[in-house]
Amino acid sequence: MMCPRRERSARGSGADLRAEIITATRELLAQTGSADSVSIRDVGKRVGVTAPSIYRHFADKDELIDAAVALVFEDLDTAIAAATDPAASPVTRMRDQGLAYVRFALDHPGEYQAATGGYRGNGPSQVDVVLGSGAFQRFSATVREAMDAGILRTGEPMPLVFELWSAAHGIASLMIAKPYLPWGDRDAIADRVLASSCFGHMVLDIFDGVPDPDEGVRRMRELREGR
Repeated sequence: MMCPRRERSARGSGADLRAEIITATRELLAQTGSADSVSIRDVGKRVGVTAPSIYRHFADKDELIDAAVALVFEDLDTAIAAATDPAASPVTRMRDQGLAYVRFALDHPGEYQAATGGYRGNGPSQVDVVLGSGAFQRFSATVREAMDAGILRTGEPMPLVFELWSAAHGIASLMIAKPYLPWGDRDAIADRVLASSCFGHMVLDIFDGVPDPDEGVRRMRELREGR
């Protein structure tokens, strides 16, 4: 089926066309949930332009996907910022930011899966997009504040950021992939998973590392009996 021919853009409207191309790409990512399933041809059909018109704005598909994913992370950061109370304690902000992350993923499953999925371009730009995103930097800063406040053990925050992120990403991805499971209150279970990860790290800080499972049970009993 032929796509409707797009009227020639007015001089100076190249930025508008670029924005339309990215919007179309995001719509296709939302539908498919996979960057691999989106082609330059499909984007062109949706916008009503030929592939050469797209290549005037993006060197290749990888660059186009990166631009679309960057905007997904911008929207994610906006959602996290809206859920963040600057007056709250760092640990409360960690919880609120984690819940905002999960809610965004569940509200935008296709784009979220595409943005965090297994697409591999020709270079490290995807890594740069993720680690340089406002959402990642915002949460990293909150973890550092929790360390500075003595809530979490002081040290290099990046490993902890990745571990806490894994908890949020894990429960969000599982609920997206298996929506038919009897999850119950999705907010409640996400809150519990995030709390388990965060407070679990606090307990491990007390234990000074990850103990043998049986040793961990013994020490937890000692802590409970000593309260």
